[in-house]
Amino acid sequence: MRVLGINALFHDPAAALVIDGQIVAAAEEERFSRRKHGKRPLPFSAWELPELSARWCLEQAGLRPADLDAVAYSYDPTLARPAEQMGLDDPFDHLRQDYARRAPAFLAEALPGLDPEKVRFVAHHVAHAASAGQASPYPDCAVLVLDGRGECGSHLGGRYVDRELTVLAAQELPDSLGLFYEDLTEHLGFLRSSDEFKVMALASYGTPRFKDRLREYVHADGAGGFRARPVPWASLVPGREPGAPWSREHADVAASAQACLEDVMLELAGWLHGRTGEDVLTLAGGVALNCVANTRLHRESPFRRIWVQPAAGDAGTALGAALHVANEKEPVAAMESAALGRGWSDEELRGWLERAAVAYEEPEDIAETVAEELSRDGVVAWFQGRAEFGPRALGHRSLLAHPGRAENLERLNAVKGREEFRPVAPMVLEERAAELFDGPLPSPYMLFVHEVAEEWRERIPAVVHVDGTARIQTVASADEPLVARMLGAFERRTGLPVVVNTSLNTAGRPMVDDPRDALECFGSAPVDLLVLGPFAVRRAKARS
Repeated sequence: MRVLGINALFHDPAAALVIDGQIVAAAEEERFSRRKHGKRPLPFSAWELPELSARWCLEQAGLRPADLDAVAYSYDPTLARPAEQMGLDDPFDHLRQDYARRAPAFLAEALPGLDPEKVRFVAHHVAHAASAGQASPYPDCAVLVLDGRGECGSHLGGRYVDRELTVLAAQELPDSLGLFYEDLTEHLGFLRSSDEFKVMALASYGTPRFKDRLREYVHADGAGGFRARPVPWASLVPGREPGAPWSREHADVAASAQACLEDVMLELAGWLHGRTGEDVLTLAGGVALNCVANTRLHRESPFRRIWVQPAAGDAGTALGAALHVANEKEPVAAMESAALGRGWSDEELRGWLERAAVAYEEPEDIAETVAEELSRDGVVAWFQGRAEFGPRALGHRSLLAHPGRAENLERLNAVKGREEFRPVAPMVLEERAAELFDGPLPSPYMLFVHEVAEEWRERIPAVVHVDGTARIQTVASADEPLVARMLGAFERRTGLPVVVNTSLNTAGRPMVDDPRDALECFGSAPVDLLVLGPFAVRRAKARS
């Protein structure tokens, strides 16, 4: 069974390929087109398909469109209703429905040879749910999906037994926790459906003094659903113009919204546990990228373990839709890694360097070379293996730096053109993590926050957020032997078992994906060392 999954309608278009129940490839269109998030989530862009990522997925497996048994499209227009009937102010939403209905023909045009009859519509939240419940290591689990919107809802609560879904709750629009958070993102001068993580980071600088006011608009209903109606944000704090300074008031309203979101998620999780009795909760939907809320669920919900889809946003529905359709015919296997994107052999990487006519080295052990550069406080662009699926850099497309220099936070934010209040993350060997960090372990996908042990906060200040936490990535030597060797080599030189890891990109641009992207980023950003596989390119020293 060969199933291509497609996400296209709203934002973060992506493609994924499942063959005989195994996940073969998954990639976001932005990594190919170099447009952040692939496109804006407007009705007028709903027709755009992830053509480049879909073609790559097929090429990766040596398939033609005609070889596919099914194409799973992560939206079902037969379930949708007119926007005004759902209480949404979206007068052009009918374009989305029309484009979705025509998706089979559009896909057949984009992928010549594809039979449009093979296109299957999968309900948006069922696709999200499958990306968690079917991709997780747990065949039996509860699943919670929360996002902005699907066809006519914004939430799904359910249970997987032997990877088969039973839906137990669903929240209809216009109530939406995702839209609640998006509205605040826009009010605070950030880009909605893109910058919600900035609101989460800003919340750590404030106090939730508006929480009781927000509870009037956003609260759980006690029956597995919730109410989340539009908030008159301007009555709480003035809006912020994009690029303008933020104030304590802005941080306080962010903290209040964050606390309100967490409270509702915790109540939904409690209700779901009561209905399912499962030990494991799996999460998907854009709200599941809120690692602060995920950690509160870990600490306070009745579930023993929380598993979050690394590509929890809409990109992940391409994978979920493919898994859902494939599972109808044969058992599907768990997602073992997020490294599902493009990769190049060492000789292909050498070819890129020689065509670019740049001087490069081939050290005996690139891990030792990088550790030495980091110990000297150099910034390293690290490009290894297959690209990550999802928004987190997990040691394949990363910027690395020394965590013991507090000024490296400001330095990296300047390199990347980011706001000064945004933190950077530490990577740490899995077996060492508990010595430094208190929170869900292991944490290979950087989807939780951890309290930094008091005795370590002054030793690794670059990765400690204002509230004393860090969003860590744990590294298992069996899964990432090269990264593990680099971490060990860095600790031998510095006594620190942690390295700063942030995504390899600059402001407004997608994460670096191919060698050309890496060379361009290195050429335009103040990075000291570029590593492409086993090769190293050093920054030329300025002439005096």
